[in-house]
Amino acid sequence: MDALSLLLNRHSCGRLTTPAPSGEVLDNILKAGLRAPDHGTLTPWQFILFEGEGRERLGALLADAARARGEDDESIKKCSEAPLRAPLVVAVATRYQAHPKVPRLEQELSAGCALMAMQMAAQAQGFNGIWRSGWFIFDEVISQGLGLAPDDQLVGFLYLGTPMLEARKLRKLRELPVADFVRRF
Repeated sequence: MDALSLLLNRHSCGRLTTPAPSGEVLDNILKAGLRAPDHGTLTPWQFILFEGEGRERLGALLADAARARGEDDESIKKCSEAPLRAPLVVAVATRYQAHPKVPRLEQELSAGCALMAMQMAAQAQGFNGIWRSGWFIFDEVISQGLGLAPDDQLVGFLYLGTPMLEARKLRKLRELPVADFVRRF
């Protein structure tokens, strides 16, 4: 698949199974993340991988955060099981650095670009995934549990794996008319 086709047909896939990307394929995914725009060459990203039992530890952390928020038992259980929906989960966060020309927002956007680049690299190699965020990325219990510095910001969790057979039957991508989103000045 050429690069333009990949970009024009980008889609998330939440129904994932084994195998997960590994070896050279996983290295390519991580290297794609490292190619994100990087004003000031600050490399403002960090990637935390959760495989095997690591996904269960992440689930326990998400459940602890849900419990601390006062969520009900059903929500807590759902949080504990969330990372098990894919064989590999990658947490992506900024590694914020104070800089006179590169504000916090730009560094967070760079980390977001890294996450999308990794998803695209996975899709280009026959895998796929979904970017998940929600309240998790703003939760202090989760940030501390992941060992993030106080100024760092989670931008999301990239769930990666092999699309399940029924997920491979891609529903028709919605067509967005370019003119609805563009104006000339």
